[in-house]
Amino acid sequence: MIMNDKTQPSLELKKISQAYGKQRVVKDLSLTLNPGEIGCLLGASGCGKTTVLRTIAGFEPLLAGEIFISGEKVSSADFSLPPAKRKIGMVFQDYALFPHLSLFDNVAFGLRGHNKVETLRRVNDALDLVGLQSEREKFPHEISGGQQQRVALARALSPQPELLLMDEPFSNLDVALRERLSLEVRDILKHYGITALFVTHNQHEAFAVADRIGVMHTGEILQWDTAHRLYHQPVSAKIAEFVGEGVLLSGVVRENSQVECGLGRLTGIFNQALAVNTAVQILVRPEDVVHDDDSSVKAKVLRRNFRGANILYQLRLESGEHVQALVPSHCDHQPGELIGIQPDVRHLILFPFP
Repeated sequence: MIMNDKTQPSLELKKISQAYGKQRVVKDLSLTLNPGEIGCLLGASGCGKTTVLRTIAGFEPLLAGEIFISGEKVSSADFSLPPAKRKIGMVFQDYALFPHLSLFDNVAFGLRGHNKVETLRRVNDALDLVGLQSEREKFPHEISGGQQQRVALARALSPQPELLLMDEPFSNLDVALRERLSLEVRDILKHYGITALFVTHNQHEAFAVADRIGVMHTGEILQWDTAHRLYHQPVSAKIAEFVGEGVLLSGVVRENSQVECGLGRLTGIFNQALAVNTAVQILVRPEDVVHDDDSSVKAKVLRRNFRGANILYQLRLESGEHVQALVPSHCDHQPGELIGIQPDVRHLILFPFP
């Protein structure tokens, strides 16, 4: 449906900065998306991720840096191509559908200027793409939230943009529908080779949909990487704490690839070379702590979060530090109980104390 030039990146941000008054909200941010890739900017509210999206769309000027879409410069500090000429599609958080127009006419709205035959073909293609051809004569209030989201996607794709931008596209959906729709949208984008960038504060959405994720904090990307590397190879303690669940325990590097901490002596592969006796923080995920009634290492249950198949326990070690353990739910323990645990940390993610 969309034919991107495969010889150059679909999107390049080169050290872009943006400010509201004296407050700089985006700081020297760079990223590259290749044709057919799905990228995500992940971060808490106020980190600048939506501002980045708005600068790409042309709704906000740049203070510094450059933006390229399919090799064409569309923004710099002294130049801004109008949004309508940037060959982008955009899906807004609230979908922005026209309540007085049918689904067909909503999708056709972005095709003004095309002849009737071409408009009919593109709208039908877009509605087929999202599986809503049979609902084309309905109005937005007559369909579900998930269907409205797909109409918004169809409208954004009907002009055949070079790049699709999505602002918190699943935030208005309930949890179960959000998970299903996010996977459906990824399938659609991948099937047709559509390059896209979306923003979210939800890690599960980012992991499910994106090929590359940029974790943002105070206007900067701390790490631009795959979900697997963000989770298993975070480049900083801040990333380690933000992505997934887990804690940072204090420890000391010992000989023979060991580190000593509140869980005892752990042996494994270090993520970086560190001298013996270096004071470190050790990333410990819930899956790294195994329930074992026969273990001599005991921990006190502080609280529990029942998740059906598993229970996430918050535990206090003898050292006073806290860890989490993800345990099958047939091992049912209450706050105040002492339980046996065994560390199973094979790849030691260590960060020297600053």
